[in-house]
Amino acid sequence: MIPLAMLVLFVAAAGLVLFQPWRLFTDVSVDEALPAAPSATSAMPVDDPAASAVSVPLATSAPVPLVLATGSFISHEHGTSGRARVLELADGSRVLRLDGLDTSNGPDLKVWLSDAPVLDGPDGWFVFDDGAYVDLGSLKGNKGNQNYPIPADVDLSALSSVTIWCDRFSVSFGAADLTPV
Repeated sequence: MIPLAMLVLFVAAAGLVLFQPWRLFTDVSVDEALPAAPSATSAMPVDDPAASAVSVPLATSAPVPLVLATGSFISHEHGTSGRARVLELADGSRVLRLDGLDTSNGPDLKVWLSDAPVLDGPDGWFVFDDGAYVDLGSLKGNKGNQNYPIPADVDLSALSSVTIWCDRFSVSFGAADLTPV
């Protein structure tokens, strides 16, 4: 009887670690600012001789990022909504911007750019690891606005979609087609 009870406890503990069911009841919200390329700051000295070490920054307007591609999320394994945009900053760097993302929390969620088509329903749940993809990192939060740098060597012309990918269970929570602007 004791070995059976130990086996049940072991299986229950392994299930908790693997599935992390408490994540179904928790949300992580992120609200990152729209990205801007780093710029040199200029300063103008103050004319007061007593304040010679003080400088006042000049007002500069940050350039608006160029939108390269955009798309809206559809739901797959879990309800997902929001918008994805590929932005090019003034310095030439690129980021994936997720605006108004709303999906379920889960274990080991990643943000991937992929060459897979976005398919409705269960047909689209498992296609994103079949071809080429680029892992942009762990999902920062299941709700909100967030930025993911795209490595300079990534060929965006070969990647047409973005997915919120559960690496642990190899399933898409939601995805968006990226349409060039």
